[in-house]
Amino acid sequence: MTGRSEKVTFPGADGVMLAGRLDWPLGTPRAFALFAHCFTCSKDIFAASRVAQGLAARGFAVLRFDFTGLGASEGEFANTNFSSNAGDLVAAAAFLRQTYDAPKLLVGHSLGGAAVLKAAPDIAEAVAVATIGAPFDPEHVKHNFDAKIDEITADGEARVTLAGREFCIKQQFLEDIAAQSLGDAIAGMRKALLVMHSPLDETVSIDNASGIFLAAKHPKSFVSLDDADHLLTRRDDAMYVAKVLSAWATRFLPELGDGLTSPPQGEVTVREAGEGTFPQVVAAGQHRIRADEPEKVGGTDSGPDPYSFLLAGLGACTSMTIRMYAERKGYPLERAEVRLKHGKVHATDCDECETKSGKIDKIEREIELLGPLNGEQRADLMRIADRCPVHRTLHSEIWIDSTLVE
Repeated sequence: MTGRSEKVTFPGADGVMLAGRLDWPLGTPRAFALFAHCFTCSKDIFAASRVAQGLAARGFAVLRFDFTGLGASEGEFANTNFSSNAGDLVAAAAFLRQTYDAPKLLVGHSLGGAAVLKAAPDIAEAVAVATIGAPFDPEHVKHNFDAKIDEITADGEARVTLAGREFCIKQQFLEDIAAQSLGDAIAGMRKALLVMHSPLDETVSIDNASGIFLAAKHPKSFVSLDDADHLLTRRDDAMYVAKVLSAWATRFLPELGDGLTSPPQGEVTVREAGEGTFPQVVAAGQHRIRADEPEKVGGTDSGPDPYSFLLAGLGACTSMTIRMYAERKGYPLERAEVRLKHGKVHATDCDECETKSGKIDKIEREIELLGPLNGEQRADLMRIADRCPVHRTLHSEIWIDSTLVE
């Protein structure tokens, strides 16, 4: 589950306002991440949005933005180049640093990957850098407009069509990418590196991944994206990238505590998560569980609702009791499954209930016993199910003693 996604604006490297989107996780962010999109793309391209949302679902707050002159950002694309893109990344990091927290993770897709490699040494707080289908040499993008190189050289600029859109490419852009050498930047960035690339990438060949990887110092890792295309147009490929990225980056981040002390066995602590009206953090020993309400009643559905916990407790206790008894008796029980549902019914509909007016709580429990059990064994296990401790607690008088802690 992800949290909100908000629009943000901030000044880029040249002072023009850049448009971004900040995807939040539910709860306190594990860390902030900065995502750089591909050449002439925007922050809303599938790869950017899906990877950002996938990281947000795993606890990262992710800023993706349009470089100067692209998408909803101000400025003229014709006046930008590879160096200005790297400058925009440094400006985005400064925005996060001043407004929230500096990014710990830098992620770049295609030419955006080369840009984060160039910008990484200037973002001191970043501890991990990941590239997705990135070129080792920024001049690689020239193949997109090879037919116009002579015109750009002769006239100083030319109109080129890229991905169905027309852009003006100037001579200064060619001169800038020709002057780039990422090897030294990669070797000296002093950050963990993850190179992700598809061996079948027809836009940026796998040789580029080799160049980036060999230039880097340890710790460094490589992950093959198998048959993914360059733009990660398949949702499963983007989600895989986010999953691997999250697991890899977490290794280089400090532990994030929830402020709860693990209670002793038999006790539970519940604290508001601080994310709105309903979300809660539940501490049971070393375990952490979220509780919430469904969206239809104002929650964010980030965890089971309270009655689901009640049903889960009864269901787990029922199944455990059946298993323990079956093993003691030597019954050939392969598996027990318990399905439960809670609702309210009129008291008059319950012949066995003491309450005769108004509504009462009703829990429906279905028990499925798998295995070559005979009729007598099944009946015995159903009888013992009613004797599970939680079942008996729910049927007994319960005294809840509340104390206000000063």
